[in-house]
Amino acid sequence: MGAHFTDNKGNGGGFRRRHRPMSDINVTPMVDVMLVLLIVFMVAAPLLTTGVAVDLPDSKARQLPQDQKPLAVSVNADGKVFIQDEEVTIQELIPRLRAIAEVRKDDRVYLRGDQRIAYGRVAEVMGALNAAGFKRVALLTEPAKNN
Repeated sequence: MGAHFTDNKGNGGGFRRRHRPMSDINVTPMVDVMLVLLIVFMVAAPLLTTGVAVDLPDSKARQLPQDQKPLAVSVNADGKVFIQDEEVTIQELIPRLRAIAEVRKDDRVYLRGDQRIAYGRVAEVMGALNAAGFKRVALLTEPAKNN
């Protein structure tokens, strides 16, 4: 005379019940992957900014806000001139800048000059920028180091 137990469904299964699939989503692995991706992008982002190596002079002026990638003209320590990352001769500079000015005439042009080059070379490039039609030229400097 043993007792016979049935489950709520009345199928005579005793204490055994069917296991329903778990409907909860385990987000821990997804969070782990996202954190790893975040760290990878944080480490890789500074490495993606390429440019011409220029030793800029120091300045106490504050930084200007940037809305889009600015047009940068650089003069390195050897006196070579670059538009963005592409080297150009001084003869090619004005025609190239005029072609750019047709699209971006009202943009500010950032002039980066190495502190070891002669001032005359930077003035020559500024004259080329003016001749090409750019009226808003900014000289870039490094922020002053607090010693």
